Amino acid sequence: MTVLLENLGKRFGDGAPVLDGVNATIHTGEFVALLGASGCGKSTLLNIIAGLERPSAGALEVPADGAAFMFQDAALYPWLTARGNVELALKLRGVDKAERRSRATELLDLVHLGEAADKRPHELSGGMRQRVALARALSQDREVLLMDEPFAALDAITRDLLHEELTRIWRETGRTIIFVTHNVREAVRLGQRVLLLSSRPGRVVSEWDVPDVVKDDAAAVAALTADITTRLREEIRRHGK
Repeated sequence: MTVLLENLGKRFGDGAPVLDGVNATIHTGEFVALLGASGCGKSTLLNIIAGLERPSAGALEVPADGAAFMFQDAALYPWLTARGNVELALKLRGVDKAERRSRATELLDLVHLGEAADKRPHELSGGMRQRVALARALSQDREVLLMDEPFAALDAITRDLLHEELTRIWRETGRTIIFVTHNVREAVRLGQRVLLLSSRPGRVVSEWDVPDVVKDDAAAVAALTADITTRLREEIRRHGK
């Protein structure tokens, strides 16, 4: 077990609950896609797992070292190079100066950006900036990596390329990944499991396994995507009422 959520709930002040009765178990090394309509509490749930928010109810177990976080916005420091952005994260972790440069170079090589290590963010494409952000998140060396719609702002071709890169990196590093998205195709392409959150209050209402044999079969992917989309639309209609 890596992450365990038991009857987790969250409300802000006296407002209606954002999350209510969330139950899920994420196992070590698993890639789980968390899917739901806008406003269903996906990002709030990630913030709770990351320790940025406290739950109002229920129980939460995460690794003792916490989780690394990657956001939709790369949020790189514009005055630092790609390597410098990763080195800064390593410095904040307490990594010795003598090791920071070599470790940052290794991480940039891992995301296929070694040749762009000395470029600043404005010299990089959107996809390249997100690769730097991924290298920076990996530099935290946490067992769990939380990703909050990191590719949502990218064009379709770049997004597809980064899907391939992320899958490769996940397999190479053995990280546990929880990936938030509202894109059903993205969830099926990346996740070993897809969890669907209901509209507010958010709770896990459906779950699908996505084995490699399905990912390798275009017809099977299309059928599963259609099934999940139908279920998601039901949740959106329910929320609308």
